[in-house]
Amino acid sequence: QVQLVESGGGLVQPGGSLRLSCAASGGPFRRYDMAWFRQAPGKEREFVAVNRRYGSATYYADSVKGRFTISRDNAENTLFLQMDSLKPEDTAVYYCAAGTTITSTITRPEAYANWGQGTQVTVSS
Repeated sequence: QVQLVESGGGLVQPGGSLRLSCAASGGPFRRYDMAWFRQAPGKEREFVAVNRRYGSATYYADSVKGRFTISRDNAENTLFLQMDSLKPEDTAVYYCAAGTTITSTITRPEAYANWGQGTQVTVSS
């Protein structure tokens, strides 16, 4: 079991940037697929990006491709999400997730066994 703690959320104007962090403890970080999901009020939790275990590959939702960058520091057991060119529709609670998935399930929340508590991102002028 791995424990996850997100940080870095906040209020930002449209077009601005934020960098989210997810600190992991209690498990073999480099062996996990690490992902970001988000959930807006009244909507289902949706996939944002994933960095596969051992850093083998990254995948992004079409809605954030070219604007968001996922990365990980295995030495520091930390996952990052650099968010640029933010839009109001990016407003949501962002969650970090860890699991061991197969390629066909990497976008599904149920494929991840470990979750953080979430951090709020609000994009508004």
